[in-house]
Amino acid sequence: MNIEILNEADTELFVEELDGIFEHSPWIAREVVEKRPFSSVDNLFQTLAKVVMSSTQEQKEALINAHPRLGGSGKLTERSGSEQQQAGLHNLKKKEAAALAKLNAEYEQLFDFPFIMVIRGRSKQEIYSAMEKRLKNSQQKEFEIALDEILKIARLRLDDLFKSE
Repeated sequence: MNIEILNEADTELFVEELDGIFEHSPWIAREVVEKRPFSSVDNLFQTLAKVVMSSTQEQKEALINAHPRLGGSGKLTERSGSEQQQAGLHNLKKKEAAALAKLNAEYEQLFDFPFIMVIRGRSKQEIYSAMEKRLKNSQQKEFEIALDEILKIARLRLDDLFKSE
């Protein structure tokens, strides 16, 4: 993919090409389609990020809740599945799976949304440690961290899409 092709794509192709940049949230790509042309991938990302950050509280909550539980099954996009597999979360031993399930449950009970973290390049232990540490945060702080992590994930995925550029 390159930015020129994306700029020229019809709305449906534009949204399809950006599918999975934000988990199960094609509304974000639809919001930016009318803001074309984009001068660069960075310009596209900044526009996508502005849409996320200026969205309603309900849209932000829906975006956060569209993310899958780490190490769990369910609504994984292809990109999420690949990222979780690279982090070793698909081949957990029984004890590891139980520990991660316990941390996920504690986190979700406390914050009422899934734990979100850029897991690319992270070990299972780094992920567990981050979860334990973030359990001490306030609801508002975790909400802000979740959105920030979503934007970091989106940037990595967008860069992957345009890696040949």
